[in-house]
Amino acid sequence: MQTLKDVTVLVTGAGRGIGKRLAIGFAAHGARVGLLARSKAELDLCHLEIEHAGGHSLRIRGDVTDFEQMSAAVDRMRVHFHGGVNVLICAAAVQGPIGKFAETAPKAWIETVQTNLCGVMHACRAVLPQMVTRRSGKIIVMSGGGAANARPNFSAYAASKAAVARFVESVAEEVANDNVQINCMSPSGTYTNMTDEILAAGERAGLAELEDAQKIQMSGGMAPEKQMELALFLASEKSNHITGRLISVKDDWKKMRDHAPKPAMYTLRRVQ
Repeated sequence: MQTLKDVTVLVTGAGRGIGKRLAIGFAAHGARVGLLARSKAELDLCHLEIEHAGGHSLRIRGDVTDFEQMSAAVDRMRVHFHGGVNVLICAAAVQGPIGKFAETAPKAWIETVQTNLCGVMHACRAVLPQMVTRRSGKIIVMSGGGAANARPNFSAYAASKAAVARFVESVAEEVANDNVQINCMSPSGTYTNMTDEILAAGERAGLAELEDAQKIQMSGGMAPEKQMELALFLASEKSNHITGRLISVKDDWKKMRDHAPKPAMYTLRRVQ
């Protein structure tokens, strides 16, 4: 098993869903994990699961939409673990309004972008200066449905995730010479609270989305082991030649272990 002893990982959205799954996974591989979320109860539960398994974690209540809170979280990580953040996992996200855009409340739409896009920006802005100074760092941003394709009835979520992918591509070029890699990771369909939101929305979500959610509810969706395998690769030195990419768990990403992908491959344009 790949060991991450002495590696410090900050996970936003660590209280539930993909964020919690990855936080527990990185802790199981020996990483010291900072758990950031808004809910104290969810943080306590994730922390307890990690501690009972013999791992090490730090609970940090914070909101990614507040840059000052993100900066304070990074400072707490540095003091508690006696070092900077080596890996940042941006998993905090909300699904936002479900339904036709013309019937969507503008405030709910904007709040979705603030969490899914500005939240990623705040987290990256908080950790990048120390990564650049140290000339070492990994950032993995969770992508999602709508990043690479249209997603009717989920316009806020889709637009925010597409924007995140282009943000990652842009920042990746800025810090490439500083030995900092930043990539988007699409975990594929997984059963989370967002699945329940789609099921509850019913026909407002659209027939295709509803059927997909029902299948995920029945099967659990993508296997956690496959998600963890890609996340570990992107967090390791083995992926130092890969940055600014939008990579799905379903992609044949293992081909990139030894060779850098062509310039347009695994980008927002999805040329493969």
